[in-house]
Amino acid sequence: MAEKRDYYEVLGVSRGASADEIKKAYRKLAKQYHPDLNPDNQEAEMKFKEAGEAYEVLSDPDKKQRYDQFGHAGVDPNFGAGGGGFGGFGGGFDFGDIFEGFFGGGFGGGRGARRNAPKPGSDLETSITISFEEAAFGCEKEIHIYRTEFCPDCEGSGAKAGSEVVTCSTCGGSGQVRSTQRTILGNMSTVTTCSACGGKGKIVKDPCDTCKGKGKIRKSRTIKVNIPAGIDHGQSISLSGQGNVGDLGAPVGNLFVTVAVEPHEIFVRNNYDVMSEVPITFVQAALGAELEVPTLDGKVKYSIPEGTQTGTVFRLKGKGIPMLRRNGRGDQYVKVTVEVPTHLSQKQKELLREFEGGLKSNNHTKQKSFFEKMRGGKG
Repeated sequence: MAEKRDYYEVLGVSRGASADEIKKAYRKLAKQYHPDLNPDNQEAEMKFKEAGEAYEVLSDPDKKQRYDQFGHAGVDPNFGAGGGGFGGFGGGFDFGDIFEGFFGGGFGGGRGARRNAPKPGSDLETSITISFEEAAFGCEKEIHIYRTEFCPDCEGSGAKAGSEVVTCSTCGGSGQVRSTQRTILGNMSTVTTCSACGGKGKIVKDPCDTCKGKGKIRKSRTIKVNIPAGIDHGQSISLSGQGNVGDLGAPVGNLFVTVAVEPHEIFVRNNYDVMSEVPITFVQAALGAELEVPTLDGKVKYSIPEGTQTGTVFRLKGKGIPMLRRNGRGDQYVKVTVEVPTHLSQKQKELLREFEGGLKSNNHTKQKSFFEKMRGGKG
């Protein structure tokens, strides 16, 4: 078996990384190597599982502490079986039980019961791409995922119909075997995973043919997702109970759907406001005009005054993005750009020169002010 990579190296974070940094790194890798996005890609599936294993350890403060101190061995429940381990201790090394051995149970009490409690299902993550308008006004979409579900034939028990599931006689149903060793420091208690039942506390006499006794199968599912109006690029939707199942009696994981919004040809989003540009002719700018302005709700008419300058911005109140899960909408800001005519005929050029010659000095106030400042600077 190939040696496991360092979990920090797997996630691409430093050993001093915060919980948020670890979570962000895992989510990035989970999206990159998700089986839905990499079908029939064994390398991607391996990296997806590797990232999940690293995150499971580094996101748990207790496991992370043991990993930082002892490496992979510190979080391996089978480490040390047959006499190996830290300094000769038995397999399934329980750090809490060191204190129990030294101090008569003052630190380790109750840990075994919590460890053997039903394990909740893990969360799933996926992504979906929607249009600018769908993000603005909301929509319903279907997504396809693979998740772990209880076997329909054995209903999660792992046993064939009519077969018994009995309590393990070796561990008495706890899933663990405790032993006490006499050392120079006193009695040392160690805990190992029960080899007879694999830590489940139950033994299946006749395994289910469908799931091979695991009680779970991997299924492809199509799930409807309601995208709320006003959602933005990069935001996620949580679907409770749509993740992987855990042990019988434990909560099911959640599904997190991250939204990617396609760019629009005309509109640019700024929080809940919409920005756009409208080109106008030189004549429209000089004389004023009634424009047809595109909005998310369709075209609206807007009158610009004569003498409108390029770069002028006007506001269409309430024509922006609906606010996420609350009332109200942003505004639309429209920037006017004056399009200078090109490829003029000789006659058109003469008419423009004649037109310019008839202008008074106060027709170009900005130009006049500019040259006056230049002259002032030279003086």
